[in-house]
Amino acid sequence: MSHWTIESRTRAADAVLTAAPVVPVIQIERPEQAVPLARCLVDAGLCVLEITLRSDVALEAMQAIAGSVPDAIVGAGTVLGAEDLAAVERAGAKFAISPGVTEALYDAADEARIPLIPAVATGGELMRGRERGYRRFKFFPAEAAGGIAMLKSWSGPFRDVRFCPTGGIDADKAPGYLALPNVVTVGGSWMLPAAALAAGDWDSIARLASAAARLGR
Repeated sequence: MSHWTIESRTRAADAVLTAAPVVPVIQIERPEQAVPLARCLVDAGLCVLEITLRSDVALEAMQAIAGSVPDAIVGAGTVLGAEDLAAVERAGAKFAISPGVTEALYDAADEARIPLIPAVATGGELMRGRERGYRRFKFFPAEAAGGIAMLKSWSGPFRDVRFCPTGGIDADKAPGYLALPNVVTVGGSWMLPAAALAAGDWDSIARLASAAARLGR
């Protein structure tokens, strides 16, 4: 039996999703970059940080940010199963995001202390998520799965659902998504160019992040 209700799960997800108009999707390869990058993004107005489990140092990076950047709402992306969910919770993540979802992951999320924001790409997946008590989802891969047109088509039958579209979204496409009433925030990595990240060019990243933070105004 889950300790979450529909209301408490939605409130916990909204506390994350409403905090900034854009969620940077971050892959950290060098642990020493975690804290300065997080500070750079938070100072620029992007306080919700999704650290993907696509690198060997992701958990270490999450732990460092959670301990050193108190204004950051640090969470984990690419959470694939119960073991990942338990590991990111131990590392100090405030939320978890998955690229899809299984019944086993839903079961694990029922017992977790942090909210899961599961990804859906079809109406059937969305209906199953609603049955499991979810009203907030990642829409992934957004552009490949139908983009803005798909979200518009879902707004009628799923009026109580809100989304964080991620996947193929850049600075030019983000405003169109953010204009939709069923979109709370968008995820992306356009403010983290590979060259700037590799060089630790925080000034360039800060400029792009500040522009992203203004998209919600």
